[in-house]
Amino acid sequence: ALISAIKDLGYKVKLDTNGAFPEVLAELLEEKKLDYVAMDIKNSPEKYALTSGNEKCLPLVEKSVEILLKGKVAYEFRTTVTGSLHCREDFFAIGEWIRGAEKYFLQPFADSGDVLFNDPAYAVSNGQMAEYLAIMKEFIPSSAIRGR
Repeated sequence: ALISAIKDLGYKVKLDTNGAFPEVLAELLEEKKLDYVAMDIKNSPEKYALTSGNEKCLPLVEKSVEILLKGKVAYEFRTTVTGSLHCREDFFAIGEWIRGAEKYFLQPFADSGDVLFNDPAYAVSNGQMAEYLAIMKEFIPSSAIRGR
């Protein structure tokens, strides 16, 4: 209802999502209520439950990825990279999964001060980010680093 009200006022709508509700995403796209979608890709499919903390969300996220890859709306995928949860093999798997996407951004983890259970191992080096970006560019040439 809120998105409809915003669209009725003539504004553009960007949806930021973790992809857990593909049926809502599909409905909003069908109704032409979205102008842009930014979706988190938490990790490779094999490590999705570990990273998201949810054993059941991967099939839902996969469906949302499938919907966005059809290109009915401008979109981007993004991954917040942590040293302790990601390794180079994960980015090969992510690249295979979302190959052909319009845009993909790697975002280095940054402690906002409000993170529960913050761990110094979450930090990621500039070298690691550059390596992961090079891997992703093989699959999505427009890949870039955001936030550094």
